[in-house]
Amino acid sequence: MQSDTTRPEGSAIARGAVAIITNRHGDLLLHLRDDLAHIAWPAHWSLLGGGSDDGESPAEAITRELDEEAGLTVRNLTELFEICDEHGSGQLISFFAADWDGDETSLRLSEGVKLQFFAPEHLDALTIPPYIRDGIHRYLAVPPA
Repeated sequence: MQSDTTRPEGSAIARGAVAIITNRHGDLLLHLRDDLAHIAWPAHWSLLGGGSDDGESPAEAITRELDEEAGLTVRNLTELFEICDEHGSGQLISFFAADWDGDETSLRLSEGVKLQFFAPEHLDALTIPPYIRDGIHRYLAVPPA
């Protein structure tokens, strides 16, 4: 796994995890965040995920977050790289790839406004946090085997 940040050894940094979830057509599942002033990136399309609990690994965090936010269990969960959300939460975010071929409208959404699959060529028209856009572009440039 690659990291885009350097930090002093022993320093504590808040962590989180997100998942780039694709279907068999190569579409990406995005999550429209609530429009609330107290959250990072309100009213932006993002990836499902969230902050890690104390002592929780990134893989444990993303598995828990997918279940909590959407009742979602994915296949082929693979850790990819880390990116710091410098202009939002400040967290070091672990990106994962996974696949799921269900109907996103059937998912139990507990946070946010909507879940929707988008073809990669339509992503440029969406309002997406910069670190998420960067992670998606990195994934699309060299998707996991």
